[in-house]
This record gives sequence, C-alpha cells and structure tokens, in this order.
Amino acid sequence: MSAMRVMIIDDAALVRLYYRDTLERAGWHVEEALNGLEALEKLLRQPVDLLIVDINMPKMDGITFLNTLRRQSGPIAGIPALIISTESAPQDFAAAREAGANFYLVKPIQPDVLLAHVTLLCGAAS
Repeated sequence: MSAMRVMIIDDAALVRLYYRDTLERAGWHVEEALNGLEALEKLLRQPVDLLIVDINMPKMDGITFLNTLRRQSGPIAGIPALIISTESAPQDFAAAREAGANFYLVKPIQPDVLLAHVTLLCGAAS
C-alpha cells in the first residue's frame, strides 16, 4: 500500500517544514502549496487524501479556498480538510465550519496532536 498523501497549504515556509517533517517521519507523503490558488491548481492535476490549511494567506485565503474546493465537481470536493491557524475567534471557527472544514486547530500544535488528527481524518492506522 502506498503512503497517504497530505497537502500542506500555508504561506509560512517554517510552518510547512515543521508539518512536513512531522508527517514524513510518520510515513506520510507530503505536497505543499503557498496559498489556496496554488493548491487548487495542484489538486486538479493530482488529488491528495487530506488537506492541512492555514487561513491567512495571500492570493487566496483558506476559507475562500475551502468554499471554492467544496463547489468543485468530482472527488476533490470531498477531500477532508484540517484548518490550523492562529485565528481563534468564534467567527473564525464558524466560517471554517461553514466552508467545509472537518477540524479546526489553533497554532501552535504539537506533533502528536497533528498526527492524531491526520490519522483520524484519513482513517489510517497509526
């Protein structure tokens, strides 16, 4: 069986590196995108099993990205999405839920918390 594929969508290189390191050590295959627009372009070419999405990004933020993704036809519309953001106001959680996020975590997060949510959303054995 091939490794599950996760796309990290975050404009911060250090954050992407942190998530990538954590996930690859656990056996996941990782793709990256700097914003929602780049992520949509990549997903149309090669879908993944899970999305890890930041909210605040240039060109297309995470909420706009999820709203756009969920309106697509085909399998990419249903890819599970985990939002991880510094935003923690109730309206942020509500906007993410309405956009189709499966979970919402507030940065910073520990590696074990990241892996637990990724595993849960992908239904994979840890």
